[in-house]
Amino acid sequence: MLTPDNKLKKLIVIGDRVLIRVSKPNERTDSGLYLPPGVQEKEKVQQGYIIKTGPGYAIPMPVDDEPWKNDDEQVKYVPLQAREGDLAIFLLSGATEVMYEGEKYFIVPQSAILMLEREEDL
Repeated sequence: MLTPDNKLKKLIVIGDRVLIRVSKPNERTDSGLYLPPGVQEKEKVQQGYIIKTGPGYAIPMPVDDEPWKNDDEQVKYVPLQAREGDLAIFLLSGATEVMYEGEKYFIVPQSAILMLEREEDL
């Protein structure tokens, strides 16, 4: 996962997207969740661990012409359900494959994620 000297800390994920490191075929989680090869081939579904997440969905700012208000208001976001460290099962059709420093990752919008497995209790 992310450590202070990790090469991925330079990457910034935008909006409602997450960066996923694909898990190996037939890699089973501690709880026993895994995708059999037949499902991966037929359904175009993949699984992997979320390495980084974007800030979420931007909330439009109300239009105010109040002279007393500060103009330096920050953009506000609705946070994502997905978190770093989660195992995500996602649709490949919504994903974009990228290579970074010799490793394959997927950039996936949250809408393409079908299910998350989190180690802590939900």
